[in-house]
Amino acid sequence: MTARIIAACRSAVVPRGGAFAALTLDQLGAPILCAALTHAGIDPVQVDEVIVSNAIGGGGNPARLITLAAGLPERIAGLSIDRQCAGGLDALLLAKAMVESGAADVVVAGGVESYSRRPQRLQTFADERPPAPYDQPPFAPWPDRDPDMADAADALATAYGITRVDQDEWAIQSHAKACTAKPSPDGIIPIEGQHTDPFTRNMTQALTTRAKVISGTITAANMAVAADAAAFCVVVSARMAKQLGTQGITLLGGVTKGDKPELPGIAPIAAIEAAFAKTGLSVNDITHAEVMEAFAVQAIACVHGANLDPACVNISGGALARGHPIGASGTINAVCLYHELLREGGTGLATIAAAGGIATALILTA
Repeated sequence: MTARIIAACRSAVVPRGGAFAALTLDQLGAPILCAALTHAGIDPVQVDEVIVSNAIGGGGNPARLITLAAGLPERIAGLSIDRQCAGGLDALLLAKAMVESGAADVVVAGGVESYSRRPQRLQTFADERPPAPYDQPPFAPWPDRDPDMADAADALATAYGITRVDQDEWAIQSHAKACTAKPSPDGIIPIEGQHTDPFTRNMTQALTTRAKVISGTITAANMAVAADAAAFCVVVSARMAKQLGTQGITLLGGVTKGDKPELPGIAPIAAIEAAFAKTGLSVNDITHAEVMEAFAVQAIACVHGANLDPACVNISGGALARGHPIGASGTINAVCLYHELLREGGTGLATIAAAGGIATALILTA
């Protein structure tokens, strides 16, 4: 029983403190979930489960909040997951597993993140010292293998011989592709009057040269800005798709893999190889690829390491031209890929790395 995606919607991606700054997770996510169901022609009573990726919220069960705010039946408990950046694709893999096992016919899966409304984090101590704020939780038990993400990206640049010029050029091209894409990108549902991704700009070499250095070759221009966004896909069984009179896009397969915690940016290479092995495909079958651009160096290393054709990668720009709403970013890549395949046909790959040295790769086919 093959799982199909029959609708894919997202909000604009808005940098922290922007148009979505006042919105709670449910206020951000519920309109997108409702829009996805409308586009799919699915009545809310037909939904079996809602799976939501969220990485930096206050805990609890954001999926339940969003489900209730969207007016779905109260019997739907909602499942929240946290695999950091990879969670938005992992939600889709969980939906696929539920549908193909026969446990569900309709699952809405995606991610929601608000950097603007993230809670303050405090670490407590057994010796009664005052609590201390922290920004990044540990992603590995060994401090020497648990670097700051920008430091890890710079280490990746050194290991792979990727220069700041290389990274800046990738960022320039990401913005250029986004600028030449449709004025209102496919799948965007307006919220708070926001129809497009506001961070996209005419990035130039002069701008990248002046950008603030974060760590070595990593700058504010070649790493993605923190952002707020939501994205959801409606995943259904082949039986339900037939009942609705649609083929949708087939969720062919995917894999989540672990790799070196200290170099998380290269983890997608192993995930891509495993996804190809699982589906029986090869890189030659891929016509479209959405490769996460949390850092330009990460995208460059993964494209080269997986032997992807750069011409088919992020054809409408990537996260460098939008922003990075952590738990939603994977689903946003899938939404972009879904609409590319609807428009042009083919077979697509979406992949993303996450802190701690993990990554997910997902393959869709028209």
